[in-house]
Amino acid sequence: MKGNTQTASQPQSLFSGNIVNGLWNRLGMIMILFLLCIVLSFTAPNFLDTANLLNVLKQVSIIAILAAGMTIVILTGGIDLSVGSTVALSGVISVMASASGVNPIIAMLIGAAVGYTVGLINGFFTAKAKLPAFIVTLGSFTYVRGLAYIISGGYPIVLQNETFKFIGGGAIFGIPTPIYIMLSVYIVMFFVLKYTMFGRHIYAIGGNEEAARLTGIKVEKSLINVYSISGLLAGIGGVVLAGRLYSGQPTAGQMYELDAIAAVILGGTSLTGGKGRIQGTIIGVLIMGVISNGLTLMDVNYYWQLVVKGGVIVAAVLLDRFRGNSAS
Repeated sequence: MKGNTQTASQPQSLFSGNIVNGLWNRLGMIMILFLLCIVLSFTAPNFLDTANLLNVLKQVSIIAILAAGMTIVILTGGIDLSVGSTVALSGVISVMASASGVNPIIAMLIGAAVGYTVGLINGFFTAKAKLPAFIVTLGSFTYVRGLAYIISGGYPIVLQNETFKFIGGGAIFGIPTPIYIMLSVYIVMFFVLKYTMFGRHIYAIGGNEEAARLTGIKVEKSLINVYSISGLLAGIGGVVLAGRLYSGQPTAGQMYELDAIAAVILGGTSLTGGKGRIQGTIIGVLIMGVISNGLTLMDVNYYWQLVVKGGVIVAAVLLDRFRGNSAS
């Protein structure tokens, strides 16, 4: 009878543990986003208007692009604190290139290349020199911002080219251009993580770096590529933001790295690496964007909005800890 009792109780334990946790990890944040939208539809005026919803997507597009790169970095067990500063430097240099007469498309590519270079440097010192990613990217968080101030002289550089402005402020069929760029990034990243060998290597490195190395994965090369991609996406984000602001600003992108990290963790990616999905990240981005938009529509003081945002970041870390404890 005792053996039968244990056997009978096992499915219940499985249901209450693995299945419930699995459902929460996959659908929990979607449910929270849905509930937020319901609440704000009653409390925030015009929240569900099509124009406002498009505005939410446009406003979160830059953070979403950064968060896509941050996702693969965190999946390897790393961190990238330099993305906000990279946004500023890429925007400043691309606008300066355009202002000097460079073809606007080439100028945008230069901005993206600047971001890629910053990421490449981060990846080199993290993978080759074996320095902690936190220290490496904290250093680049500072010196990259400093370069943006030096190059611009500390002042915004006004953008004149209409093609450049279209990237950040234009629309196609009534949908803002940044939304198309954001969706394109996530489609590509979803494919890379789910269907490529490189994507599988990212998960393997985050799960156990030494085991990944013993199975023949070129860990150093993969890490350099991961940080380079994060830098590239930050560079693209900088170009889009410059187009939206009609200027390259050395102050642009401040605190964006924290927003990106919070969105990634809210979306289900573990800070310890090896677990997470890119589609979860976009849900995390939308949750933060909806909260910010709702507070603005309700005319909540900006200082209180900062308090709420800080609370969301702490909640994201607590949620990651809860998921880790549940999995164990």
